Amino acid sequence: MSEREKINIENIVASTSLAEHLDLSKIALALEGSEYEPEQFPGLIYRLKEPKTAVLIFRSGKVNCTGAKNLTNVRLTIQTIISTLKKAGIEVYDSPEIVVQNIVAVYDLEADLNLTQIAMSLGLENVEYEPEQFPGLVYRVEEPKVVLLLFGSGKVVCTGAKEESEIEQAVIKVKKELQKVGLI
Repeated sequence: MSEREKINIENIVASTSLAEHLDLSKIALALEGSEYEPEQFPGLIYRLKEPKTAVLIFRSGKVNCTGAKNLTNVRLTIQTIISTLKKAGIEVYDSPEIVVQNIVAVYDLEADLNLTQIAMSLGLENVEYEPEQFPGLVYRVEEPKVVLLLFGSGKVVCTGAKEESEIEQAVIKVKKELQKVGLI
């Protein structure tokens, strides 16, 4: 099994813009089950059952999509919102550019990790390890620019990636570094 096949994407956060300005009160009526309480939060929240995602829609026309496990579901979510709004007579862009803001993924090194030894061998400028405050080791990778959270169980959480390939690069990099110093 390749490294890519062992990476599980847990969440993709992406953004787009549907218009210059949106009437959220009108949208709240068009999107059944949406939550819009402007005194609590400035955006409208809408959760889709399929794919299981959520969107935040703002008056500025900006939209954030969260919860998708792949880019196909991000695009499907945005297209579903667009078609539902158009059916309700709300003018929105046909195919806006979607920008991935963050991908969170999990990988299993399949080995127990001694985080104290790893903290000492990876170099202090890129590593934070304070077990009294957080059980994982925070490793800031420069290239690709992502953050890896390493846990004693061998599980690694990658955050900050904009593309799936960055996750794979970071996982391969940390694996090589740990093998080089004999810690896996």
